[in-house]
Amino acid sequence: QVQLVESGGGVVQAGGSLRLSCATSGGIFSKYVMGWFRQAPEKEREFVAAITWTIGSTFYADSVKGRFTISRDNAKNTVSLQMNSLKPDDTAVYYCAAVEESWRLWPFKSQRDYDYWGQGTQVTVSS
Repeated sequence: QVQLVESGGGVVQAGGSLRLSCATSGGIFSKYVMGWFRQAPEKEREFVAAITWTIGSTFYADSVKGRFTISRDNAKNTVSLQMNSLKPDDTAVYYCAAVEESWRLWPFKSQRDYDYWGQGTQVTVSS
């Protein structure tokens, strides 16, 4: 059974940092692209970051470049999202997602391409 479980969300002041983690099980980590998406209240879910399996290429939304860093631990089957210099606009439910790696899906920013999703973790940034 495939499972993606996010953790690390919480409440932080603007300018602060949080680190989200996503633990995977069910055999989907190897050869899968891992992505983070977020959905703010009354807004559509949007891409945040993604990391490939083969060479660890990373992709970011323009809104988080230079502030967020995605990484993966292939030994532990986990993917993390380090979020620094947080802003109130970063407030959202953050979702971990996975899709089997295929470069036809480059740059891995379309949520419709992802097959597996976690339940989400709330991040709230206060001003």
